[in-house]
Amino acid sequence: MKLVAIILTFNEERHLARCIASLNGIASEIVIADCFSTDATLAIAHAHGARVIQREWVNYATQFNWALTQLDADTDWVLRLDADEVLTPELCAEIQACLPALGPEIEGIYCGRRMTFQGRLIRHGGVFPVRVLRLFRYGRGQCENRWMDEHIKVAGATADLRGELIDDNLQSLTWWTAKHNSYASREAVDLLNLEYHFMPHDTVARLRGGHQAGVKRWLKEQVYARLPGGFRAFAYFCYRYVIRLGFLDGPAGTAFHFLQGFWYRYLVDAKVAEVKRCMRESGCDIITAIKHTLDITIQ
Repeated sequence: MKLVAIILTFNEERHLARCIASLNGIASEIVIADCFSTDATLAIAHAHGARVIQREWVNYATQFNWALTQLDADTDWVLRLDADEVLTPELCAEIQACLPALGPEIEGIYCGRRMTFQGRLIRHGGVFPVRVLRLFRYGRGQCENRWMDEHIKVAGATADLRGELIDDNLQSLTWWTAKHNSYASREAVDLLNLEYHFMPHDTVARLRGGHQAGVKRWLKEQVYARLPGGFRAFAYFCYRYVIRLGFLDGPAGTAFHFLQGFWYRYLVDAKVAEVKRCMRESGCDIITAIKHTLDITIQ
């Protein structure tokens, strides 16, 4: 059985060796899909026996789906992993034990995902652990064609593991806010697409019989997206921090829930409003307004 792990990278020298080490014993091959890193990322990848492929960045979905086309035909399973994530030993043991026993009807496998922020594991706020589909049969799954918050899609039956992977980014808060500023532009594109339909709408949203990711996406598209901009960000923060007890995560948790649960989502709404204002004032179409205000080219 051949399991190939795909890791997308750009200047991930701080995380990559740790990520690869967590795959010891389960990955037959590690493929690094790199966006022309300028640090030691490639040297680390080669030193750990990974295969490196390179391509210019468009978005996560495009990069990951391209990486799938570069795998060998004898690949059985594919694992999607970010460079700042690690598999827990419990998850590795489960993968080793369960994969050989799965029937051919199982096309994807869900596991739990948690996140640390400023060195603290976030336990409250109703955010984690989130169930994510990260392991799937080769040829049976692909990444949603979205600009932000992408999930793997499979058509067939799925299985669940109890083990977890941990998102443990070691970069500074300055790096984190800059990254989420970029994320906000991409998420603004997806929200605008719900209204203006300038791109195909690819989604895992499913309320009835759906997994956690499908239900959350349905709520985001059918409920959250229809609430007034700005207000919805504040309401979501109150839900996480007060109702779902996010304040119990301590000072680091307060920063996380405020920045990720309010500031980030308010920034998304502000960028949506900026694009619409550009359209009104200049008379341009939505794609031109996105390019002008967000510097994103819709292909």
